[in-house]
Amino acid sequence: MAEGQRPEIEWRDGGVPVATRFDDPYFSLGDGLAETRHVFLAGNDLPGRFRPGFHIAELGFGTGLNMLAALIAWRGADVGGALRYTSFEAFPMAPGDVATALDAFPEARAVAEPFLEAWARGDRRFAIDGIEVEVILGDARATLPGWGGQADAWFLDGFSPAKNPELWGAELMAEVARHTAPGGSAATYTAAGFVRRGLAAAGFAVERRPGFGRKRHMTVARLEHSG
Repeated sequence: MAEGQRPEIEWRDGGVPVATRFDDPYFSLGDGLAETRHVFLAGNDLPGRFRPGFHIAELGFGTGLNMLAALIAWRGADVGGALRYTSFEAFPMAPGDVATALDAFPEARAVAEPFLEAWARGDRRFAIDGIEVEVILGDARATLPGWGGQADAWFLDGFSPAKNPELWGAELMAEVARHTAPGGSAATYTAAGFVRRGLAAAGFAVERRPGFGRKRHMTVARLEHSG
């Protein structure tokens, strides 16, 4: 179906949405916005690398929290123009669930209204002040190979590799590399060995860094040459 398959969600621990298909939360049981900033922004050396036309791509749109965190950082960096943001999502959340989830993060919720309005209309391509967003629906293993873009930074934010291994396989990591600009980067909350090996095999220089909160390690990767 054009809209994609809706995820089944349970709300746990005072408002954390958990995808029952993967038994995995959409964001940290601690502070999900702080985790996004630690893993995806700092992991990609952002906002320091921002420049006009900068393009972020993402595996796993979820609640849109990463997108909103990037938007806040972009506006704060005062680069000018719009940040480009492309996300690949197989199970788009219902608008009401997205709004409920974002209520946990007042700073993100404060800038979210134009996004929530677009999402409720069914728009999967939309522009709001400072960002141009496209959410590509479907299995990324099928949709990413045909994508015509190249990202300067990747947010690899699928559900846990132990529970959703298909979004972390070597073939998909090779497609991530193929759709990364020279000198581009990727970051993820996981330090799973097979993910790091897949990124390295795809041509990334891979580094393990301290993770957020209770997670001991995370992974960052830099592509020096486009494949």
